[in-house]
This record gives sequence, structure tokens and C-alpha cells, in this order.
Amino acid sequence: MSDITIHRLGIIMNGVTGRMGTNQHLLRSICAIIAQGGVKLSDTEVIMPDPVLVGRNEAKLQALAERSGIAATSTDLASLLEDERYPIYFDAQTTERRVEAVKAAIRAGKHIYCEKPTATTTAEAYDLYRCAHQAGIRHGVVQDKLWLPGLLKLKRLIDLGVLGEIVAVKGEFGYWVFEGNVIPTQRPSWNYRREDGGGMMIDMFCHWRYVIDNLFGSINGVCATAATLIPQRWDENGQPYTCTADDAAYATFSLDSGVLCQFNSSWNVRVNRDELLEIQVDGTRGSAVAGLRNCKYQSAGTTPKAVWNPDVPSPIAYRDWWTEVPELESFDNAFKVQWELFLKYVVKGGSFRWDLLEAAKGVQLAELGQVSHDRRGWVDVPPLEQL
Repeated sequence: MSDITIHRLGIIMNGVTGRMGTNQHLLRSICAIIAQGGVKLSDTEVIMPDPVLVGRNEAKLQALAERSGIAATSTDLASLLEDERYPIYFDAQTTERRVEAVKAAIRAGKHIYCEKPTATTTAEAYDLYRCAHQAGIRHGVVQDKLWLPGLLKLKRLIDLGVLGEIVAVKGEFGYWVFEGNVIPTQRPSWNYRREDGGGMMIDMFCHWRYVIDNLFGSINGVCATAATLIPQRWDENGQPYTCTADDAAYATFSLDSGVLCQFNSSWNVRVNRDELLEIQVDGTRGSAVAGLRNCKYQSAGTTPKAVWNPDVPSPIAYRDWWTEVPELESFDNAFKVQWELFLKYVVKGGSFRWDLLEAAKGVQLAELGQVSHDRRGWVDVPPLEQL
């Protein structure tokens, strides 16, 4: 039996005591990778993550260590950045803390993998990309929705030509986030304070940028408006606070192909659809509706002939004319899939499309969405230069 080469990769995981960092990145990604025996490169070569949990609250870190089984914790990020046992820095902190920490990690020669948005301005986000490029380190940003089962099924339909020429795209995202005074809220309070990096545009437009760019084509313009529909909420300590960030945003994105993509995003909407995110794609040969996990389609040949007549009940049960896209493969956690790709990239090199330049594009779209809101009109989205 051949010896197995194990690449042990030390990972500084900063900010994983938060909801997303704990659940998606630590427990469902890194811990799951460790439990499965690492990332298999071949029958004789494996990557094994070796994380250290970093944060500002020692009590939270110890509780998370017990829950995850990861014993190594620290509140001293500066010392860890000097430690050669940890070549990777991962950042899941709140947005306003990210730029400074990521720049320090780049200066220390660490490979960078981080949550989005990477900054609150395009200039800062692009500067992170520039610094990483000049340092010659490997870098990536989380773009998890690309590996959701529903969107993978949608991409399969597009790649197979089932939909024909795409003519329109419409996305509906959101759910009701409780204010926190009677029923506990399900999102952190900083999400609703602009001064802390919160806001619907800066959060979700980063997602819509990579989803649209990867599935439908390059964005060249945006017309958007935003609103703060709930002016007061209650924080984690039960204290009321004024909401200073937008909690809903409505946008149309124009593509180089001429296709328009409309996306509604709101934390103040009660769900009347199958999933929290649904994207409808209409094409000349068929249409598809993709959610987080499911995707259904309707071909041109099975499209019912609708006739407008509000005076009688509809003779067509429209939902019955759609067909579920079958699962032809198994789907893993979307965050875990990209983590495995990044770890392979660190060890083996090659290419990694989802880098800090892609992160800057997301921030750019959010920033220009705000400009569009302020001007009440269309704004061009110029390409960002690849170094």
C-alpha cells in the first residue's frame, strides 16, 4: 500500500463566532472536511485543514471550541499572522473590520479567503485585490450561491440550450426579519446600521453580481432604488435602535447581451413562493424557475396558451405545466464545495476564478446602485481592470 501524502494547512479563522462563520464556514465546511478525512487530491494525496479559531471574545471562542471540537483558539491575531504554521487567513468578521485585517494578513504573506463584501467602497475593495496581486499570494472570496443545487440545475439547462436565447431574468429574494421587540430577530443588528457596514445593497448586490455574471453575462448598467421600511428595531440585548441602513432594494441590471435582470431584495416581505430565493429565466425555447435547491422548467412546446379574461376563473392551472429538473448528481454544502476548491488552489496552484477582483466587482455594483438611487436613474457599470 502506497504512503499517503498529507498536506496540513493551518487556517486562521477570524470572526467565526458569528452566525454565518459558525454554521457555514466552520461546522458545515471545515469541520465537515476534517470529518471526511480531508480533501482528496488522489489516492495518495490529501489536504487536511488545521484551523485556529480567532475572535475578540474568549468566552465565545471557548464555547465554539467545545461545540466544534477545534481546540486551538486565540484572541491575538497579530501573533498568529507571524506564525508560519498558518499559511491561510480567513475573514468572516463584520464588514467594517475586514479591510484592515485582510491587509495585515497580506503583508504577512498569508493566502487570503474571505467573506463578502470585502469592503464598503470600490476603491478599498480594489485596493485589497491590488495588494494581494502585488504580494503574489493566492486569494479568493466566498461566492457560495454558485454551488447551490437549484442554480447548478439552472446552469445545466442554460448550458444544454434548453431555454434557447435568454430574453429576461427576474429574481425575488427575502423574508420577514422580525423587529426583535416581541419575537427575537433572526439577523444581527449591525445589518441595519450603515455605520457598521450594514444594508441590503452592500449585502445582496455583491451576490447578484457574481450570480448574474456567471450565469447570464456581464453587467454594464444598473438602475436601483433602496428604502428603510422598518425605522426601528431591537438589538441582541433587547435595546431599541434606529435603523440607518436600507433593508429593501429594487434593481434592474442591464447586460452586455441586452438582457435585463430585475431583482427585488427585502427583509420586510412575507414569503409566498417555494423558496427564499427564486430566479425566473425566460428564453425563446423555454423558461426555468430556480430556487436554492429546486429548479423547474417549461418548454416552448408545453407552454399553455394564456388568454386574458378576468371575468371567469382561470381554466389553466399554470403551476401544473412545469417539470422538476431531476437531480443527476449529488450536491454538497455550497460553502464546503468552494472551500475545497480554494484549498486545492493553495496546494496545487492553477486558476481560481472567484478572487478579490470578483469581490471588488460586487462592491462596485452595490456602490453604483446607491449612486443610481441618489440620482434616480441609470448608472453605467464600467469594467474593473485585471492586473
